[in-house]
Amino acid sequence: MRALVRRVSRASVKVEGQVVGKINQGLLVYLGVHHDDEHEDLDWLSQKILGLRIFEDDYGKMNLSVLPEQGILLISQFTLFGNLKKGYRPSFNRAADPKKAEELFNQFYTKLGTLFQGNLASGVFGADMKIEAIDDGPVTIWLDSQERNY
Repeated sequence: MRALVRRVSRASVKVEGQVVGKINQGLLVYLGVHHDDEHEDLDWLSQKILGLRIFEDDYGKMNLSVLPEQGILLISQFTLFGNLKKGYRPSFNRAADPKKAEELFNQFYTKLGTLFQGNLASGVFGADMKIEAIDDGPVTIWLDSQERNY
């Protein structure tokens, strides 16, 4: 699994002109599922995201994880597995098939919901989504459950 995690002042997602998810301060998480991903990837990535110390403490240092009074907005994004090795048109052959991806995306959302007590929202899997966000910092973190050494 891959996640692009953005610290935001606020974020929202619309489907067909209707807001389906929104948060104030917190994390906007774009999640891609690889065809080899399993539950272990889901567990590792959820712990990493919730443990990220990217919010400032009283001294202005990034020492705090996402707090219950904040939120997480989760967006499915298979394009995180885009590969440009053979030219300019991305190949997405490393992304999981839609059925598996949706299943793991939903399980990831459920897992976050059991571990995080704040506002948890999401887009609609497979839908054409319009996302608005105000980055805070900016702070952007890239996580990959199959490349854990960075």
